[in-house]
Formats: sequence, structure tokens, C-alpha cells
Amino acid sequence: MAHKKAGGSTRNGRDSNPKYLGIKRSGGQLVNAGEIIVRQRGTKFHPGMHVGLGKDHTLYALVSGRVVFGVKGPLRKRRVSIEPVAVA
Repeated sequence: MAHKKAGGSTRNGRDSNPKYLGIKRSGGQLVNAGEIIVRQRGTKFHPGMHVGLGKDHTLYALVSGRVVFGVKGPLRKRRVSIEPVAVA
């Protein structure tokens, strides 16, 4: 009887690249316009005032200012906002 040598399972052996998700700027920190605040899958955090939402649900600052985390609405959704800071 013929024997077939095991070729291994290469289809299942792939490793994915890390995604580096999470909060990048904490509450009270100063950010510049365009800086990423939260990298996420889905909307665990929702954009508030002066915060943009990217195609991959990344939250980023639209203006320079201070990061503020809060809860709003009857569904108690977590929101991220930016309080603009006047430059002296």
C-alpha cells in the first residue's frame, strides 16, 4: 500500500498582525487636531463635540483641545468630546 507523506496544515497556521486597539488619549489630556483618541471595532465609544468617526470606527480630534469622556442619553452611551482650549 502506498503511503502519503503528511504535508502539514499550512492553511490554518497563519498568524495575524496586531491591531493595537484601545484608548490612545485619556481624559483631560491635550490633543491636536487630527490626533487619534480611540481605535476600536464597532462603536464602544461614540463621537461627541469636535470628534470625528473614521470608516473603521476610529475616533479622532477635529480641533485642538482637551479630551473629555462622558455618558449621555437614555441608553447611557459612552461619548468622547473635545473642549477647545484657547491659545494664549
